[in-house]
Amino acid sequence: MNNPQKRSFLFSFFMLALTLSALSAPKREYYEIKIYHLKDKTQETIVENYLKDAYIPAAHRAGIKDVGVFKPVPTDTMSGKLIYVFTPIASLDQLVALPKTLEKDTKYLAAGKEYLDAPYKNPPYIRIETTILQAFTTMPVHAKPNLKAAKSERVYEMRSYEGHTEKIYQNKVKMFNDGGEVPLFVRLNFNAVFYGEVIAGSHQPNLMYMTTFENKADRDAHWKSFSDDAEWNKLKVNPEYQNNVSKNTSFYMYPTDYSDI
Repeated sequence: MNNPQKRSFLFSFFMLALTLSALSAPKREYYEIKIYHLKDKTQETIVENYLKDAYIPAAHRAGIKDVGVFKPVPTDTMSGKLIYVFTPIASLDQLVALPKTLEKDTKYLAAGKEYLDAPYKNPPYIRIETTILQAFTTMPVHAKPNLKAAKSERVYEMRSYEGHTEKIYQNKVKMFNDGGEVPLFVRLNFNAVFYGEVIAGSHQPNLMYMTTFENKADRDAHWKSFSDDAEWNKLKVNPEYQNNVSKNTSFYMYPTDYSDI
């Protein structure tokens, strides 16, 4: 086989392998993150009862296996004022169809009556803030963390990285996917739940991801190992990935007892 033939054969083989890999890879999930803003304990109780007794069971019946419900850690000034709900969905069509699906679920309507039929003078929350994301190519589906601590002791850290422009933001996404940042988190056992590109939200352009830890000390130790890692210290000075984050915000939370994640 002469060189041109060999190159042609190798190229064809590479393209076939790439096609087969793409066909076998899981489709990228979408994520809905709802943040309930609350004014008092009464609202918190009503929303929690709704999520635990109505929404999560109905989501399971609708084919959504895992729903995460999280609260700010007790030391956070927003403790008691926010509840985060993370719902992984297979497609945007499923997201759009979900409210109609819930409306036809009699068990859901009965279990969520206090929340669903709340009068205008006594609503169950102040407002709901919603963000929609698509999973990264390097982690196309969410994962449950492999942790042993009681849920109340855990620290789940959700980060939002905002970019100066759409193009610069995409450079940070590339840093995660092609630059090796996601594999670095995997190697250092950060127990990520998801990595996602925000496609609708209030802080665009931005990406978000969630890592999980047994407790705060475990969280601090993991980030120390990250900052000391030779691969990270090489990656962070790579000229290709400079100045690609305009704002980095971290949210610290723990999962409720009834959270699937």
